[in-house]
Amino acid sequence: MQYKNPDLKFKVTPSGQIAWESPSNIALIKYWGKKEVQIPQNPSLSFSLNRAHTKTTVNYEPVKGKESSVNFFLNGESNEAFGNKTKIFFESLSDIFPFVKQFDFNISSENTFPHSAGIASSASGMSALALALCDIERTHFHQKDDSEFYQKASYIARLGSGSACRSVYGGFTIWGKIEAQQGTSDLFATPVSEKIHPEFEHIQDTILLVETGAKKVSSRAGHALMNNHPFATQRFQQAHQNLKELLNALQSGDLENFIRITESEALTLHAMMMTSNPYFLLMKPETLQIISIIQDFRNTTHTPVCFTLDAGPNIHLLYPLSVKKQVMEFVKEGLSPFTGNRGWIEDELGKGPQKIS
Repeated sequence: MQYKNPDLKFKVTPSGQIAWESPSNIALIKYWGKKEVQIPQNPSLSFSLNRAHTKTTVNYEPVKGKESSVNFFLNGESNEAFGNKTKIFFESLSDIFPFVKQFDFNISSENTFPHSAGIASSASGMSALALALCDIERTHFHQKDDSEFYQKASYIARLGSGSACRSVYGGFTIWGKIEAQQGTSDLFATPVSEKIHPEFEHIQDTILLVETGAKKVSSRAGHALMNNHPFATQRFQQAHQNLKELLNALQSGDLENFIRITESEALTLHAMMMTSNPYFLLMKPETLQIISIIQDFRNTTHTPVCFTLDAGPNIHLLYPLSVKKQVMEFVKEGLSPFTGNRGWIEDELGKGPQKIS
């Protein structure tokens, strides 16, 4: 795939504003480990959330100085680190979007959930930014049909944050080449084309906030440790097999296998972290207590509820909409003591990003 286009430059540089709202996503089949240029070592499967999202507004105007500048505001406050990171990202895209060098950018970004706490804020933020850049191209140069537009946005988002390529779509999404799945790619994510069973069409995700501070170890550093991991080969094989089985469960409505695979994937992700060299531990004591209580609740009540985790301590509690009432009673009575005043976020499967007028 070739997106380089040296002709995407303005003769007369315009000004404008474009805003996109893009969701976080939660991976059920985890990707952990990557090759150069943000290529995953194994495929992943996720679903986009509805309420946990990032709203990003990009204001652009003709460059005033010798080179393009980027000012970044996160939740209303200037963030120099994010501004520098975004400037480097834009510079890396100069072969794809040469026009970025012609602009000064003022970018405002707002999250509806805690940043850097293992709820994929980089996925929602980078996907919103990628959509905005693709929209600038579409607005001023040439129209793309929706399929081309979102595929390119997914490709661009991946270059900034691997999991961001999945947030460009709503519903369930696969990232990574799978021989049995036509259209899948390591370069961009693809929506799951198979019919999803009604049990999962409105899947709920209650995110229990064990900790809301920044992670002690970045995901980038964690991915790098898979390069020499003693269990890497077996893990990558396992992910392929689990993804195949999970797709079958999503199509057939097999809640038992969905629960088994989803929880196994979450624990395997953290097992990879704990057995790397150097190792690191992102789960907290409260995380383990919540997991144990969830398992006990499911065994005693036969309620189809399970957990997953991203690279952090916070628990994503997953369950069908049909059991939401009893699960939320369980959250309030059995799990809220472990979240303190941080509480939880009630979320669900979402329809994907949207442009904000």
